[in-house]
Amino acid sequence: MPAGAGAGAGAGVRSVARIVARADGRGGTSLPVLESDGPLALRRTRSAGTGARVMLVGAMSGPLGGDHFTVEGRVEEEARLSVGSAAATIALPGQAKGEARYDVRLDVADGGELHWLPEQLISAQGSDLRVSTRVELATTARLVLREEQVLGRVGEEPGRLTSRLTVRVAGQAVLDQELACGPGAPGGWDGPAVLAGHRAVGQLLVVRPEFAATPVAAGLLGEGASVVPLAGPAALVTAVAPDALRLRRLLDEALASLPRT
Repeated sequence: MPAGAGAGAGAGVRSVARIVARADGRGGTSLPVLESDGPLALRRTRSAGTGARVMLVGAMSGPLGGDHFTVEGRVEEEARLSVGSAAATIALPGQAKGEARYDVRLDVADGGELHWLPEQLISAQGSDLRVSTRVELATTARLVLREEQVLGRVGEEPGRLTSRLTVRVAGQAVLDQELACGPGAPGGWDGPAVLAGHRAVGQLLVVRPEFAATPVAAGLLGEGASVVPLAGPAALVTAVAPDALRLRRLLDEALASLPRT
């Protein structure tokens, strides 16, 4: 029985999506595992390069209150995978009590490369969502991960949104941070030291083995964005903006400015 189908009335929907990318031995990447159910649907799309490309399609509204969505992705040695989403994810209030959860678990082996580039997450008024992203990378793995969060739709107050991102390289933590916004979040989340009144916030995490020997220089990247080197082969870009369009532009410009091999 699909995970979502087994949830009782008022208990919220359970949905799991799984991706495994594997080098096919001919210079390309195969997808031996591409499984999804309920509100989460995975679709392989055409890729311009040797890697595989997958789109995450929302088959239903959500996540709603009480829902629990999980996405698991693994990139094996020398495989390349890019994952995006067909549209923004909108966290909405639901009939079930309690917060909704959206868990992302990613694992990249040596020589593997993952680009995790979903569309924005929108926290609608009255919603309560906890997002948790955990990434495990081998020593020579590569990663580009983008998170974008928009607090409220046009003309409305945001819901409550808690987001935690944890990244480890070769078993060592390089990033573990949490941001809470909206009603009930710790005081100061909208103050000058955090969002400063902005309603779009995002981050871009780039992990490349060469950053260990030549760290990215810390600095400002235009108005509302900055980059800092992390312990190990990683750099983190953080940005705030008045809207989603400006936020995406800041993060795209930041990625283009980082050194490449």
